[in-house]
Amino acid sequence: MRRTLSALALALAPALAAAQPQGPSFEQEPYGKLPAKGKAPAQPVTKFTLVNKNGVVVKCIEYGAIITEIHVPDKNGKKADVVLGFDKLEDYLKGHPYFGTNAGRCANRIANAKFSLDGKDYKLEPNNAPHTLHGGKEGFDKKYWRGEASLTTTGPSVKFTYTSPDGEEGYPGRLSVTLSYTLTDNNEIVIDYRATTDKTTVCNLAHHSYFNLAGHNSGDIKGHEATFAAKNYTPGDDTLIPTGKIEPVAGTAFDFTKPKAIGKDLEKAGGKPVGYDLNYVLDKGNTAKPEFAARVVEPKSGRVLEVFTTEPGLQFYTGNFLDGTNVGKGGAKYAQHNAFCLEPQKFPDSVNKPEWKEKSNVILKPGETYKQTTVYQFSVTK
Repeated sequence: MRRTLSALALALAPALAAAQPQGPSFEQEPYGKLPAKGKAPAQPVTKFTLVNKNGVVVKCIEYGAIITEIHVPDKNGKKADVVLGFDKLEDYLKGHPYFGTNAGRCANRIANAKFSLDGKDYKLEPNNAPHTLHGGKEGFDKKYWRGEASLTTTGPSVKFTYTSPDGEEGYPGRLSVTLSYTLTDNNEIVIDYRATTDKTTVCNLAHHSYFNLAGHNSGDIKGHEATFAAKNYTPGDDTLIPTGKIEPVAGTAFDFTKPKAIGKDLEKAGGKPVGYDLNYVLDKGNTAKPEFAARVVEPKSGRVLEVFTTEPGLQFYTGNFLDGTNVGKGGAKYAQHNAFCLEPQKFPDSVNKPEWKEKSNVILKPGETYKQTTVYQFSVTK
């Protein structure tokens, strides 16, 4: 029986619609449960999926407000998931090196797990002995963040909230935090942080996705080419605690003021294990609106990641401690230098560096609001 053109078009309509980019949207679905803890019952965890008009996809969950997947096209339109992570909640609960998380209450390291505020000494958990890293043993990366999705004027968005009680992990004050991910039609993930406290405290938040622009399961990132808007950095000791000095990158392995393959000077960067793990002093920091901080290009796929932020510092990390023991999505084994992190934040150990107070103030007082906006924008080479 011969079909008319209109009948054939009608029959193909669902397939054609599926092939075409849809309008911005969001979905949510169950993603398992956090186990009961003390008197608290098991907590259901929701996964949110954000999609823009170009078909770019971002997935995130209420545990740690973790971004689990980011699917973006290459120069030929082929999409790949470009962040490291796991398929199941259980795998995140087993422990991991902060894949897709949000570090807090204080990102990065605090020397010797202690600081003083208003004449009072505070002792923290030395989870990166002898220092504290990313908030402590159970930092914000291991907390339940209640999520609420919506379709905003700029794109699908999820707002997460968490309240850190006074004394949690040794930090003073009840800190109320909101963070949101918004996916725009310019292929931007806009991350907004806001926080308030009822006591003087420390607050330094940072997003911690591990990127591989060739795809999360594509091996090392040494061929990626990076450019940073940073003429200076904060040198550190053998345990990655800054000395307090700010020095130029010129003439060092840390110079990315012009495009350079990440692998070119990787060995010269030193470290145990070898690789980049340092804070860059952004040329334009502490700004009201996000300013350009970094650009990374993966030459084969043509994928480009640009970072814009209001923060003064950018921690650059090349997955030095990855050793293949983390089995991720689809059975991928994440080995050393298989990803990089670009973490806008205040400088490491700023609470113990009074000389940095003007450039990198991590002290938050009652009546003040901590604010940060960071943008990860994806595109392709022309």
